[in-house]
Amino acid sequence: MNSTKLKKLVIDCLEDMKARDIIELDVAEVSGFTDYMIICTGNSNRQVKAISDHVALEAKKQGHPAYGSEGGATAEWVLIDLGDIIVHVMQQNARDFYQLEKLWNPEFNSDSDSDQTNSL
Repeated sequence: MNSTKLKKLVIDCLEDMKARDIIELDVAEVSGFTDYMIICTGNSNRQVKAISDHVALEAKKQGHPAYGSEGGATAEWVLIDLGDIIVHVMQQNARDFYQLEKLWNPEFNSDSDSDQTNSL
């Protein structure tokens, strides 16, 4: 599965599970280990876990199993490594603290419309 199709699959999964504030970052120019990061927010550890499980399961069904996943035990922040795409599913407090959008793109504007999928 190419990166474009995988990215669409991931975003569709996130939207299906009602993830909030979905952001897609193109990090190919600044990262040697992935091309895209997709960051989203879940309302609780239960939702974060459900979102991350759904993404991993659907990617596997499409023939693209995750290389690894971290953080599922506490589900405050779950990282799913899909190779060309790294998915971060975070609770709001973790997302506010780590501000991955600003880390990977200093020009990121946090006042953007958070109800839509934003691409940087």
